[in-house]
Amino acid sequence: MSLAIASRSLVSQSLPDNAARRLTTQLFLAVGATLLLALSAKTRVVLGPVDLSLQTLAVLLIGATFGMRLGVATLLLYMAEGAMGLPVFQGTPEKGIGLAYMMGPTGGYLLGFVAMAAIAGWAADRGWDRNPLKLAGAMLVAEAALMVLGFAWLAGLIGAENAWQFGVAPFIMPDLIKVALAACFMPAAWALLRGLGISRH
Repeated sequence: MSLAIASRSLVSQSLPDNAARRLTTQLFLAVGATLLLALSAKTRVVLGPVDLSLQTLAVLLIGATFGMRLGVATLLLYMAEGAMGLPVFQGTPEKGIGLAYMMGPTGGYLLGFVAMAAIAGWAADRGWDRNPLKLAGAMLVAEAALMVLGFAWLAGLIGAENAWQFGVAPFIMPDLIKVALAACFMPAAWALLRGLGISRH
């Protein structure tokens, strides 16, 4: 199935017109982005008592840059890599690998990453990534989807109070900062693209 779609996302502006080359480029981008996701999962920033990864920021930027279908396909490829036992997630291999890890406490957040990429990509496909306020609104919805799925999954394992205390509350402010960064980055990237004469819109 072809990943090529009519999209207003940033990546769609620089893809070749030839269908075969376009698909090859998209596959290359998807694989490269899964490497970025794995790297972001392993990159930790100490913010007070909590160690945070840059993965949420990476997911938002992949969705907003790739558009919905390619962004979701990339996240699904990333999940497939993890399911096959590759140590691409934040807690792997220290806390397990493969499906066993994915069914653990972080399972809801992994599902949330796919939803997050879909929402950010949906917004990009409609040109919202040119406007930081529109994009920030969409990314806030994406962030809420991530938190709801992560909380619901974790609450089923350790109870709602603990899930909120350990799985949501410490990450609200840091993730809002990531949303702001991503929402500002995309319009800047579009401005650069137009300056280079690459944008078609």
